[in-house]
Amino acid sequence: MVWELVLFIAACTVVTVGCLVPNGWLPPLPNDKLMHFVGFGGIAALALPLASSRREGAWILIGVLLASALIECLQNLLPDRRFCWRDIAANACGIGFVALCALLYGAL
Repeated sequence: MVWELVLFIAACTVVTVGCLVPNGWLPPLPNDKLMHFVGFGGIAALALPLASSRREGAWILIGVLLASALIECLQNLLPDRRFCWRDIAANACGIGFVALCALLYGAL
């Protein structure tokens, strides 16, 4: 359980830093929406094993979605970054995909 938590925190840190640095600091990236889908879907996948119940898992996923929206709002404070509803939609799709997979697999 400790390693799962450490990995979750590390992934959250990497995604948050990647979302909150100026664009000029980042290397050329593939499709931005794909990066959001994979990044927040990955965080959701790492978060679900930390839940002790289906209800707790649902709350964790809601928290991940709210955190993604907060990060998107914070981008307005950075030079050459801006808020984008499509990024939040890509984040939500990644989180929803992981939630659906967990439900079908029986892990949620």
